[in-house]
Amino acid sequence: MQSHRELDVWKVSMTLARDVYALARLMPKQEEFRLTGQMLRAAVSIAANIAEGHARATRKDYAHFVSIARGSAAELETLVLLARDAELLSSASVEAVLQTTERVAKMLTRLHARLKEPPQD
Repeated sequence: MQSHRELDVWKVSMTLARDVYALARLMPKQEEFRLTGQMLRAAVSIAANIAEGHARATRKDYAHFVSIARGSAAELETLVLLARDAELLSSASVEAVLQTTERVAKMLTRLHARLKEPPQD
């Protein structure tokens, strides 16, 4: 693959980031620089780390950045669940984001496992 933009996991993570931006608009204004900001940073970090890792020179570096993206997905899930549990967002409003986050996390886990395998000649 020539570009990270061809990766399905990057495309889905970009959709996730856009969905989190939409979800952030539903958050109370007083959370803008607290929980909302953290949610946005975590969501953006997923796609950004996939892109940065793909641009690195080695599989080991790529795997490292995919691992960071996996951590950001777990962070995002936690923050969205906290917003829901603290009744800052409704269960209905977070459901799609949680599903997409889980999908991205699974894709990242598979990609990470492939990157840890010896290269095929």
